[in-house]
Amino acid sequence: MRAVTLSRTRKGARTSVDGIRFAFGTLTALPVRVTRWDREAARAGMLWAPLAGLVVGLAAAAAGGLLWLLGAGPLLAAVASAAVPAVLTRGLHLDGLADTADGLGSGKPAEDALRIMKQSDIGPFGVVTLLFVLFAQVAAVHALYAAEGWAYGTAGAVLTGTVARLALTLASRTAVPAARPEGLGAVVAGTVPIGAALAVTVLVLVAAAGAGGALGGPYGALRHVLAVAVALGAAQLLLGRCVRRFGGVTGDVFGAVAETAATTALVVLTFG
Repeated sequence: MRAVTLSRTRKGARTSVDGIRFAFGTLTALPVRVTRWDREAARAGMLWAPLAGLVVGLAAAAAGGLLWLLGAGPLLAAVASAAVPAVLTRGLHLDGLADTADGLGSGKPAEDALRIMKQSDIGPFGVVTLLFVLFAQVAAVHALYAAEGWAYGTAGAVLTGTVARLALTLASRTAVPAARPEGLGAVVAGTVPIGAALAVTVLVLVAAAGAGGALGGPYGALRHVLAVAVALGAAQLLLGRCVRRFGGVTGDVFGAVAETAATTALVVLTFG
């Protein structure tokens, strides 16, 4: 019995390591090699996705905060905070957002819309969506730096990086199908049990409340929790629309979900 328990513990530890590699290797441009490309590793990877987001958020906060402390001003700090996540994902999430916008805006049947999303060029819906989303992100972070200072600007960057990937954890739950039989969407779709996804969500909410409370007391905690909750709600609305429109999720949809959550969280943090 002890040997069986030890074996299971070792297997669980290996799966966790593989999952962390999967999360960082697929959701960031950091030099992490994905050692397993199967649904068990994908499930673990999507459960660890918020950790990858936390690292991206910390990098964004470091870049923006450094510029702010060097006297560059809130606008340049905001630009850096928005640019770093794009760099650390090679722009894949933004590209997914643009492709999803083109697919949704095409008005064509699901098969044709998916084909439009696979094309390498970006259509007018994608261009307009990218412009407004990036403007909104920079404007929101600028507002945090300008109105509330260094700590709130950097905290916003960390929170949004984390919640963006948490939205991907929820988008990978068992009730969500894949739209195609290939690609990242097919690998991760439907892999995460709902209970596990909710447990990770609660963990992020508690961490957000703690960070917000450290900055602004009970009101700060409530503000950060609301930012996470509203961001996840917006991401789920988009996810539901894509599932109905395309028949499931794709890698592009995951990118769109992440950017939607990040932008919404930033906008909510500027209120009050």
